[in-house]
Amino acid sequence: MKKIQQKKMFSGAILTVVTSAMIVTGCGGNNTNNSGGAATNAPTNAPTEAASPSPETKVSGSVTVAGSTSVQPLAEELGTAYMGTNGDARIEVSGGGSGAGVKAAQAGTADIGMASRAIKDDETGIEPIVIAIDGIAVVANSANEVENLTVDQVKGIFSGQIKNWSEVGGKDGNIVVINREEGSGTRDAFGEIVLGEEPFVAEAIIQNSTGAVREAVSQDANAIGYISTGGLNDSVKAVKVDEHEPTEENIKSGLYPIQRPFNFLVGDSKDPSAVAQAFIDYVLSDAGQAIVAENGYVTVK
Repeated sequence: MKKIQQKKMFSGAILTVVTSAMIVTGCGGNNTNNSGGAATNAPTNAPTEAASPSPETKVSGSVTVAGSTSVQPLAEELGTAYMGTNGDARIEVSGGGSGAGVKAAQAGTADIGMASRAIKDDETGIEPIVIAIDGIAVVANSANEVENLTVDQVKGIFSGQIKNWSEVGGKDGNIVVINREEGSGTRDAFGEIVLGEEPFVAEAIIQNSTGAVREAVSQDANAIGYISTGGLNDSVKAVKVDEHEPTEENIKSGLYPIQRPFNFLVGDSKDPSAVAQAFIDYVLSDAGQAIVAENGYVTVK
């Protein structure tokens, strides 16, 4: 199988990556152009109205982007690339989780929030802009003999109903479930898609990032976890789900069942700044979507 692999992050000398969770002060300022385009009234994967700057427009100022740690590496790549084409702009990206990204967009403490899941009905005051589609891969140790699981089997494992690999065609051995922390967009999306109303197994080992889950699974022959397909590498094995691999083709066609949107979030009470709108337009342009594909995610165009 041709795995979707994560491109090694290049942060760029002028890209500020704030690793603390959501200590973001205010929105980007010092813009020389205040003619940002209007926010859309529904989730969109297309640039906003013609009044917004084109991806090639040179605008100055800073843009703060905060939220999902799954979207963060991609946003950093996109920010670095955009600053390479527009030296008067500064894109500052920080993590904190999807919930924090929603709150930042709602409160205006960041110009753009990030969420690696669909927006909930009670998360009002924001507009999601889909910038990429991400499959969530179920990953096992490379030595594990299990090649395929049904969605029901995945649900049984992560809810604690299935406890031994022999129950799903593997060797005898207690299954070690690796889970993400509360507030993780990946966890929220995986739980909603796979578990529904069932809670996660209480005995799961909690990790706070894609890389930490991948490392834990790679070190334990009986471990299983889930990560963004953009985070796949040869240290773990992506298990087929309902006989479908988490490839770009299968995700885009909908055959691979565990997938989610990567969203940029903007407040719906006022227009984004000119430089924030220009950055969003760049992300949705051919150049930006090429970077999405290079990082192992599915494009929206």
